[in-house]
Amino acid sequence: MQDLHHSPTADEDVYHALRRDIIFGRLPAGERLRLTPLAARYGTSVSALRERLVRLVSEGFATGEGQRGFYVAAMSEAGLREIAELRILLECHALRLSFQKGDTEWEASIIAAHHKLHRMEERMKTGDSTAREAWKQHDWVFHQALIRACESPELLAVHATVFDKYLRYQMRFLSFRGDTAAAEHRQLLEAALARDTTRGEAILRRHIEGGVEHCLNGGQD
Repeated sequence: MQDLHHSPTADEDVYHALRRDIIFGRLPAGERLRLTPLAARYGTSVSALRERLVRLVSEGFATGEGQRGFYVAAMSEAGLREIAELRILLECHALRLSFQKGDTEWEASIIAAHHKLHRMEERMKTGDSTAREAWKQHDWVFHQALIRACESPELLAVHATVFDKYLRYQMRFLSFRGDTAAAEHRQLLEAALARDTTRGEAILRRHIEGGVEHCLNGGQD
């Protein structure tokens, strides 16, 4: 979800708006992306819009079918499971590196990020649907804070794209696991502060796999 925390330039704002709308389901999976109405919707030219859609195709958020045009990328159970496994692979590796290299400033950043996420989780548990996007933004910030000390910009960039693809499914199924996810986030914070890599990786895997099953079971654990 890197674009949700990015201050876009004038050249990129349409790309980030399109990407957000795909992630949060305002442009549904499989929908044809008709250039003329979309250009009007986002306040850009058809040629500029096409360039941004080509970029989204390269990232896997859209598809291009020759003369048939562009479509929002499809979603499937197999796709979710594949993305989740890739997220586990990347995030566990980054977590391990971050736990090894993190300093006091890193510890402070994850404490602050967890506090903000906890506040959003409390709002979500009350049924406050207006907090949905803010909740996921703070969820993203917390998970990024945990791995940011890995000192690998390429790893962080690839992970960010995979995280966003995973997020599309969460947003489609409105998947919020309440106290279960909140407890796992707290346990991740504790593992990080203790530099307990084995525990941190186990919790992270359980956290992601639990999210997958919650999505596929229609919001039931």
